[in-house]
Amino acid sequence: CLATLIIMLVGDTYTLINYVSFINYLCYGVTIIGLIVLRWKKPKIFRPIKVNLLIPITYLAFWAFLLIFSLYSEPVVCGVGLIIILTGVPVFFLGVYWRNKPKCVNRLIESLTCWGQKLCFVVYPQCGSAEEE
Repeated sequence: CLATLIIMLVGDTYTLINYVSFINYLCYGVTIIGLIVLRWKKPKIFRPIKVNLLIPITYLAFWAFLLIFSLYSEPVVCGVGLIIILTGVPVFFLGVYWRNKPKCVNRLIESLTCWGQKLCFVVYPQCGSAEEE
């Protein structure tokens, strides 16, 4: 969100759309790769919708072509898109991977989460929130 705000202040909307489209297609491809890996490693998992593997493999072929073409034609845009994705790595390590956080860090993360949920009107009801304590 912060990177998007900075790009909107510095650049134009067309550039932001290029960054986001590259990021979207990269994430779509990784998702399809995950689907194929799960089909091979855990074939007995319940799947409400099951498709022939030819469909995701065909999609991946087109995806690889578009991604390689994007990297060839606009390497700077793709590089900035990758940098935008990598800005989430420290957030992941702070919020998810680091298990034994001090209580002050947990309270900060919970308050930022609550503030973001209220800002975006996506507050999920909880049984025992930090406000009640």
